[in-house]
Amino acid sequence: MRTGTQRRPDHAGRREAMPQSQSSWTGQEIRQTFLRFFREEGHQVVPSSSLVPANDPSLLFTNAGMNQFKEVFQGHDRRPYRRACSSQKCLRVSGKHNDLEQVGRTPRHHTFFEMLGNFSFGDYFKEEAIALAWKLMTGVYGLDPSRLWITVFREDDDAYRIWTSATGVPPQRVARMDESDNFWSMGDTGPCGPCSEIHIDRGEVYGCGKSDCRVGCSCERFMELWNLVFMEFDRQKDGVLQPLAARGVDTGMGLERIASVLQGVESNYDTDLLRDILDEGARLTGTRPGAAPASDVSLRVIADHVRAVTFLIADGVIPANDGRGYVLRRILRRAIRHGRMLGTSEPFLHRLTGRVVEQNVDAYPALTESKDFVAQVCLKEEERFASTLSVALGMFDELASRLKEKGVTQVPGAEVFRLYDTFGLPLDLMVDEAEALGVNLDQAGFAQEMEQQKSRARKSWKGGSAAKAGPGEYAGAPPTKFLGYQHLAAEGSRVLGLRREGKSVPVLLESETGEVLLDATPFYAEAGGQVGDLGWLLGPEGRGEVLDCRFAAPGVRLHIVRMQSGALKEGDLVSTQVDAARRAETARHHTATHLLHASLREVLGSHVKQAGSLVAPGHLRFDFSHFAAMGASLVGHVEDLVNEVVRSDLEVEVEEMPLDEALSRGAMALFGEKYGERVRVVRIGDFSQELCGGTHTESTGELGLFKVTQERSVSSGVRRVEALSGEATLRRVREDAGILAHLQQIFNVDRAAIPEGVEKLLHQNRTLVRELEKLRLRVAGAGGAAGEMSIQEVGDVRVLPLYVEGVDKKALRELADRHRGQVGRGVVALGTNPEPDRGMLLVAVSRDLAGKLDARSIVGELAREFEGRGGGRPDLAEAGGRSDAAGIRRALNRAGEVVLRQMEAAKE
Repeated sequence: MRTGTQRRPDHAGRREAMPQSQSSWTGQEIRQTFLRFFREEGHQVVPSSSLVPANDPSLLFTNAGMNQFKEVFQGHDRRPYRRACSSQKCLRVSGKHNDLEQVGRTPRHHTFFEMLGNFSFGDYFKEEAIALAWKLMTGVYGLDPSRLWITVFREDDDAYRIWTSATGVPPQRVARMDESDNFWSMGDTGPCGPCSEIHIDRGEVYGCGKSDCRVGCSCERFMELWNLVFMEFDRQKDGVLQPLAARGVDTGMGLERIASVLQGVESNYDTDLLRDILDEGARLTGTRPGAAPASDVSLRVIADHVRAVTFLIADGVIPANDGRGYVLRRILRRAIRHGRMLGTSEPFLHRLTGRVVEQNVDAYPALTESKDFVAQVCLKEEERFASTLSVALGMFDELASRLKEKGVTQVPGAEVFRLYDTFGLPLDLMVDEAEALGVNLDQAGFAQEMEQQKSRARKSWKGGSAAKAGPGEYAGAPPTKFLGYQHLAAEGSRVLGLRREGKSVPVLLESETGEVLLDATPFYAEAGGQVGDLGWLLGPEGRGEVLDCRFAAPGVRLHIVRMQSGALKEGDLVSTQVDAARRAETARHHTATHLLHASLREVLGSHVKQAGSLVAPGHLRFDFSHFAAMGASLVGHVEDLVNEVVRSDLEVEVEEMPLDEALSRGAMALFGEKYGERVRVVRIGDFSQELCGGTHTESTGELGLFKVTQERSVSSGVRRVEALSGEATLRRVREDAGILAHLQQIFNVDRAAIPEGVEKLLHQNRTLVRELEKLRLRVAGAGGAAGEMSIQEVGDVRVLPLYVEGVDKKALRELADRHRGQVGRGVVALGTNPEPDRGMLLVAVSRDLAGKLDARSIVGELAREFEGRGGGRPDLAEAGGRSDAAGIRRALNRAGEVVLRQMEAAKE
């Protein structure tokens, strides 16, 4: 075994060498060795799931290897294997696993990391789990057993016995720990159990020097490597721990951390998993690693964050102002900010994402397809942030200057948070700017606002619209045998259960609507974007209409039935019939969706990934990752490509096979979908091949004609195409022909001349509107019908409240400028109703009153009269809301008193 040397960071001084393991291990070899070891021990190697958890609204991001097996451990899902292993992509940026602020400041904190893990679902337990872990660490990775320490839960005598007897770890190196350290729970209730951790002794040089220093000490001598969780209890609502029927094992070991040990380096950032990325970041920012502690922190932040950014975008997350997209935007902007701290004002992060792809392509080949798209997303965000930063800094400077004029030297926490949250202005940048301007920040108030926002986010995320109903009593129900791939009707399906209004019932009576659970069904349950089937159900004593079919639990299909006549009882044998015409139209649109997806990738590039879909009998909707509008030419190209395949009448082949085999054949797995070990592959010639559980046509010719009806943006970096096929296309063609015929009659022209006629009419209308606006402005400027509102003298300030009928925002601003000149030193308050039930206010303050009167405060106070909202600048602000003319006039009548109150407040 070769040895190496390592040193503590420069700021801590030099330390003696620490013995290391084999120095030739690469990160890729460590990962492959782990998976190969457990495969040879009978484990199924399961690919990493997406960073976006599938069907788990309780999680923002995948943060542990067990996430994709959560429902298995809870007993809601079954797999064809009982032992598994994986190397899972993880992100920890929220909740109790929020490492964001520590990233870069320590050698081992990360946002993105990989977790190596092995799992047992009712198979082996403590004895074999401990033996496997010890064998891998000492026998395969070659770690010195004398340097390994163990922790167990204080009451876990079994684990203590196994470690000290079966593996031979001396009792003095096995520490019993409290529940806070060595007992793991999935939540307040549910599966839980004691855990056992493997730590490595890094040597006395890293210790505190105390004679009793051991595992659990707060010094840096002992470092956790691997956590073995033994799930053997089910925690009840009253806190009682009931033994689980099927005990499980869930382990987790950070790849970056074990790599630092096996490669003999002090920091995770010095492993081959991150070193090349960090060095490239240094080159792009013109920084020398090791030059200064502060610049090293920034380089580590950039290296960590660019990995997180690359994998998040590759998994379909796009920068946004809420949800996952907001977290991505924060990480991106934090990395950009650290680049600026290193003196780089030009975009650089997008160039670094390519190095992340190169570094990880062996483990994650799909990254290659997203390489260009990831870089493009980063570049656009860098450019956007540069623009936002300029505006936000200007707002901060203006705010600080206004406060100083009033003698205030502290910027309120609420204002600091607004600039941070709304405009993305980093707190540390505001601290620097405040110091330069001679003010300080209310950081306590900022922290309070931040905590309130986190609380709101937690409330909105938990049980949000994405949450599905819990499986309830259906969790233990047997899987429903699905007959719908081969048949649209079935005889002899047995009613296993009935529910109505959330309660089990023995019978559904005529006109009642309830849930019906069958042992077998031809009804497709809503999944993968495809809507559920409709149809009918006929029992021995009654007939019901199936209004929907959905999953109540994995594999358990639930029918929503309205009884049309008679009754349906538990235990009845029933006949089922799917609405065949509706199913056929849905199948056409599902096959069309596959052709559309393949065509988009062909025309736009392989970065195109599905971001959502709807497959219905009347139309299809397809969301995909792409930044630019397609335009008529590209849309036409996609249509032509799809219709060419339709005319070729290619066979739609469906085959079931293991997931690994399907992926190795090149079948496309869709973002956000959850797949079992055996999957259906839908193949359309050499044009399209996807994993899909939906229903399809037998050949492409059944689609008839494919037509895109709309292409638009739905969010930053996500486009949406809506399209038709089959009879839906024919219906649309007839509707459009009817509209054209009607327009021909109106304009009395040929069809080809309709566009010219519409343009001419619009031009005439715009001309008349402009003339009308000019007339209204002349009337309003001269006093007009609303001239009864005259200038008021409020102290030494003149106030003009004026209601103007039927003008828009632009005209109101023009009037404000005109009247502000006439009023001089004072305030102009204008109001109008662009629509009968929608009111608008505008307040303009002369510049010589800056610092004494604020248009935003005045308009906000006036708008309270009709619960309106608004904002703007200190000299010009607007507000709007639901109000008739009377409400706007009442608000304007208060202008004088509001100005007076604000002037008196300014004197205090």
